[in-house]
Amino acid sequence: METLKTLKTRRSCRAYKPERVEAKKIDAIVEAGTYAATGMGKQSPIIIVVQDQEVRDKLSKMNAEIMGVDFDPFYGAQDLLIVLANKDVPTYIYDGSLVMGNLMNAAADLGVSSCWIHRAKEEFESEYGKELLKKLGIEGNYEGIGHLVLGYAAKEAADPAPRKADYVYTI
Repeated sequence: METLKTLKTRRSCRAYKPERVEAKKIDAIVEAGTYAATGMGKQSPIIIVVQDQEVRDKLSKMNAEIMGVDFDPFYGAQDLLIVLANKDVPTYIYDGSLVMGNLMNAAADLGVSSCWIHRAKEEFESEYGKELLKKLGIEGNYEGIGHLVLGYAAKEAADPAPRKADYVYTI
C-alpha cells in the first residue's frame, strides 16, 4: 500500500532549498529509472546524472532561452537527471516517459522532491547538446525526453486537485 500512497501524494515541486540530494538517494532514484518498462524490453532510454554545476547552469540557461523566460526553469534545484531515448526504437518516447515516471515516484518515496522539465529535445538537438553527448561517449540517435530536477522542497506541496468525474470509463 505504500506504493499507492506515494503515487497519490507525489507532487511536482517548483521551489527548492539550496542543499544537494545525498548521492545514495540519487543512486537509488536512478536505479529505479532503469527498471521502467520499455517496449519489448529494448531499454531505449539512457539517464545522464548531472553533477557538474557549470553544466547544470548552462542547461538551465539554454532551457530558459528556449522557453523564452528570464528565470531558472530548474527552480533552484541543484541536482539534475536527464532522460534521452533512442529514436530508432519505435516506442522511445513512451519508454523515456516511463523512466521519468519511475524516477519521480522513486524520488517521492525517498522524500526527495522533483519536477519534470521539458525542452531536453531542443537542448540535445543543439551543438552544445550534441557535444555534451560526444564528450560522454554517447553515440546513437538519441532524443531528449526530459530533465528531472531533484531537491528538497522550499515550501509545502499543494493538495492534489480533485480527480475529474469523467477520468475513467468502463465497458
